[in-house]
Amino acid sequence: MSNEPIAHFEAASTIAVVVSSNEPLLFLTEDQRVIAASTSFCRAFAIEPATIPGRPLAELGAGEWALPGLASLLRTTASGSARIEAYEIDLERPGRETRRLIVNARTLDDGDSARVRLQMAVTDVTDMRAEARLKDDLVREKAILIQEVQHRVANSLQIIASVLMQSARGVQSEEARGHLHNAHHRVMSIASVQRQLSSAQAGKVELRSYFTQLSESLGASMIADAARLSIAVTVDESSVEADVSISLGLIVTELVINALKHAFPDQAKGRIGIDFHSAGKDWTLRVSDDGVGLLTGEAAPKPGLGTGIVDALARNLDGEIEVSDAHPGTSVTIRHRAGTRRSASHPAAE
Repeated sequence: MSNEPIAHFEAASTIAVVVSSNEPLLFLTEDQRVIAASTSFCRAFAIEPATIPGRPLAELGAGEWALPGLASLLRTTASGSARIEAYEIDLERPGRETRRLIVNARTLDDGDSARVRLQMAVTDVTDMRAEARLKDDLVREKAILIQEVQHRVANSLQIIASVLMQSARGVQSEEARGHLHNAHHRVMSIASVQRQLSSAQAGKVELRSYFTQLSESLGASMIADAARLSIAVTVDESSVEADVSISLGLIVTELVINALKHAFPDQAKGRIGIDFHSAGKDWTLRVSDDGVGLLTGEAAPKPGLGTGIVDALARNLDGEIEVSDAHPGTSVTIRHRAGTRRSASHPAAE
């Protein structure tokens, strides 16, 4: 039995598949004559379907498909040496907008091994690219606006800190002066958070550099003799979400301020340590000193605003606070364990 009818049948099936495709497709001979085109191709490029069969690709429409680079790649594909994958072209037509197209082509077996057939798929990405450019422009504009807001926030924080320091110098009451100094330190802590957030990637804050900046800011404003008192930071590669970093930063600020105020009344030298490490979703923050240690009785300082702030922030982070004697000094440890849920928020370090 002759195989010729089967070959013609398979070719007819191929043509039917091409014509009915939702994707713009061309079915081509080895010499780049069009055997069939999908209805979607004709509609997309405003070509009358009846004018297509048998015409060279380069003569379709008003000749806009006469592209030497594309023709060369189709010849290479027909020879079996390669295939066209994501080849981009600009289709220019008189009186019409230039369209950006992506072309893919491969040889196609239509039932006759003696003949070479090509299937060429065309995707119009003009609108998609325009939307992407618009999105990029909006992202850049948003970044500029965010940067401007950050500059204004930074300036405002500097002004507030300056006003607080000037006010502290002008008051007569030691208690009032102490409160103003504490407010100044808290503003500087928030300013440090703001600087870190401005350089953070994808909303994450790298804690080592953040705590280092924070300790430097606190030391510069509260330690008169750096040879006598120092603040050391030991942090692993942890990074956290911005809102978590703010809470951690405020906790560290309050604990360092407390240590500087109470741990070294008469000592010649002292050291405050800030330590943070994480394992998966669990993390531990420790602020310790080698000062006088835990005081009891009348010598013990009364709980103030700072203590309330630390307690509230630790609860918000689902952290458990432990205060212990460090022999010498005092250690305040806040631990967060993923299985311990004390509030609606469950932040994790990465």
